Amino acid sequence: MAFIIFWLIIFIIVFDFLSDQFLAYLNNTYRSKPLPEMAKGIYDALEYERSQNYEKDTSRFGFVSALFSTLLLLVFIFAGGFPFLDNFVRSFTNHPVIMALMFFGILGFASSLIGIPFSWYRTFVIEERYGFNKTTYKTFLTDILKSWLLSLLIGVPLLAFVVWIFDDVSAYMWLWAWLGISLFMLGFNYLYSTLIVPLFNKQTPLEEGPLKESIEEFALKTGFKLSGIFVIDGSKRSSKANAYFAGFGSKKRIVLFDTLINKLNNDEIVAVLAHEIGHYKKKHIIKNIILSVISLGLMLFLLSSFIRYPAFSYALGVQEASFHVGAVSFSIIYGFISSFFGIFLNKYSRYNEYEADAYAVKHTSKASLETALVKLARANLSNLQPHPWYVFVYYSHPPLLKRIAHIRSL
Repeated sequence: MAFIIFWLIIFIIVFDFLSDQFLAYLNNTYRSKPLPEMAKGIYDALEYERSQNYEKDTSRFGFVSALFSTLLLLVFIFAGGFPFLDNFVRSFTNHPVIMALMFFGILGFASSLIGIPFSWYRTFVIEERYGFNKTTYKTFLTDILKSWLLSLLIGVPLLAFVVWIFDDVSAYMWLWAWLGISLFMLGFNYLYSTLIVPLFNKQTPLEEGPLKESIEEFALKTGFKLSGIFVIDGSKRSSKANAYFAGFGSKKRIVLFDTLINKLNNDEIVAVLAHEIGHYKKKHIIKNIILSVISLGLMLFLLSSFIRYPAFSYALGVQEASFHVGAVSFSIIYGFISSFFGIFLNKYSRYNEYEADAYAVKHTSKASLETALVKLARANLSNLQPHPWYVFVYYSHPPLLKRIAHIRSL
């Protein structure tokens, strides 16, 4: 059984890489297609060539980083990296929780260190080349250190809780893990904007003026109770623009990137916010939370079922079965299966985006939303012609031209 699981893991790792690269290749073939009439007013010839070059550079970078990660994982498996690491942590302790914390802590820290050069290259070479990067070396370094600190403060207790729960042989202990993690997820979403975001970005209330008046007037008209409108210093890291709706209950707030305010006029910003409020009004946020909780429960149930089989640990070459090694095998296999569910979740997400666009058009105007989306696409050098299969598998938002066609049809 361990032999079969081992080769299944190898097959999944290789298949994931090859399928991702095949879809990337299909996406790249669309770069040579002439722009349709609808798109010709979005980019001029020079801007379009620049957007294609950006897509080409990011695609090449994605291939190199994915190839490196895949080969590194395969070498680590075939060279006996997992049994070596397992023996190393066992030389310090036999306590299941402490072993798991050390095991995943070393793996996570090593993975983070290996990823730093790739992150640095993307930020300071590719994003810099196209004028997006505003990150300083100091900010880049402090972001890494803060992420590590959050992993210690949040990730370690959460992992310890899960290992402690699964160390119990009861068939229904996974329900307690499901309940505990679900409550944590809800609390995290509730407090994310007030506790986590300020660690990385400064949020300030939107100053008095025509924009705030327009937003408040829109909120009053649609019956949306505002808890706050904040501006985040997105320009600290990138010139790309965005806006989002965060939290729920008394903690819900609208957050605008300062780059968004600089790129759009007031009517366009209100249209973008109307789209975000549309997600709230259409219950998309609560539905997504429910879907996340259900998928979490399914994953934990399957983990509780399969982790009992020592073969999941033996498949990676260790001599003694454990939760932490078995969880690695399970995560690779489950990740492969869940990726197919992810395709349908992306389709559902794209449907939600159309609904939110319809809500925005109903309460603002087609012209304001369309010009806002066009300006954002142009500012972010968005790919106007992704391959349909690439969209089907990876896109959580419809491509720009599809959204424009939908807006015009309303």
